[in-house]
Amino acid sequence: MKLTLSTVFFITILTFFTAGISFSQQDTTTHELIRLYLLDGSEVIGNIVDEDSISINFKTVSSIAMAIPKMQVKSREFLQGNVTAGEYIRTDPNDTRLFFAPTARSLKPGKGYFSTYEIFFPFIAVGVSKYITLAGGMSIFPGAEGQLYYFAPKVTPIQKENFSAAGGLLYLNATSSNSSGVGFYYAVGTYGTQKAALTFGLGWGFYGSEIANKPIVMLGGELRVSNSIKFISENWIPPNSDVALLSFGIRFFGDNLAADLGFIHPSGSEMDGFPFIPWVGFAYNFGSSR
Repeated sequence: MKLTLSTVFFITILTFFTAGISFSQQDTTTHELIRLYLLDGSEVIGNIVDEDSISINFKTVSSIAMAIPKMQVKSREFLQGNVTAGEYIRTDPNDTRLFFAPTARSLKPGKGYFSTYEIFFPFIAVGVSKYITLAGGMSIFPGAEGQLYYFAPKVTPIQKENFSAAGGLLYLNATSSNSSGVGFYYAVGTYGTQKAALTFGLGWGFYGSEIANKPIVMLGGELRVSNSIKFISENWIPPNSDVALLSFGIRFFGDNLAADLGFIHPSGSEMDGFPFIPWVGFAYNFGSSR
C-alpha cells in the first residue's frame, strides 16, 4: 500500500494496541471465580475456601475473608474471568472473534454462542473439545429465492497463557446454486491478554478445488478500556491489490452478551459521501464449561 492517510491511520491503530499489550503484562491470577447472590440484593465475587451445611467461608477478589450463612445465599454463579491487581476482570464473551475474523482463542468444551452480523447473517458456534470449535449458519434475506449457508470449523492446537495459534476454514455456498462453493483456509495467531491483544492471520481463498497462490493478510487488535468496553480493529490486505479493508470500532459486553459497532473503510477505493461502511454484530454465549 502507498503511504496514504488510511495507511497512517492503520499503523497508528496497531501501535496503539501494541502499546496496550505491553502495559497490560502484569500479575494476573486465574481462579475458579464465583459470584454469590445474597437475599438482601447484594453480591460478592471471589472464591469459596470451604463450606459446610451452615456457612460458606468466602474470600473476595480483594482478599477479604468472610463467613456467609448459607440461608442468606440466594444463588451462586461460576464466572469466566481472572483477577488482576485485586480486581475482577470479566472475560469478553465473544473473544474468539474480532468483528468477523476469528482470533486464535478457542471455545471451551460445552460453551457456545449465537451471533448475528449485519442483521442478515446469523451464526452459531459450539466448543466440542478443548481444541475443536464447530460453527456455521445461514443467511435470512427476506423474500430471496436462495440463501447463503456457511460452515466454519476451527482447530486450536497451541494454547499458551498469552499466545494461541489456530487454523480452520470458512466455506460458503448458496441453496440455489450447483457450484462447488467458495471460501478460504486460514491460519491465525493471537498474542496478548484479556486487556489487550494482537491477532495476525493468513487466508488462502479457494473456489472448488482451486486454491489461491497468495494469501490475504489479516491484522487485528483489541484494547479493553473498562470491564465492559473494548476497542477493536480488524484489517484485511488482499494480495496484488491497492484496496485494503480497514476497520475500527467498539464492543460493549457483559458476562454473556456482546454487541459490536464498527466502521469499515475500503482504503484505495473511491467512495462518495460518508467514507465508512457501518458494521453491527451481536453475540450471546450459552452453555457451561464445567
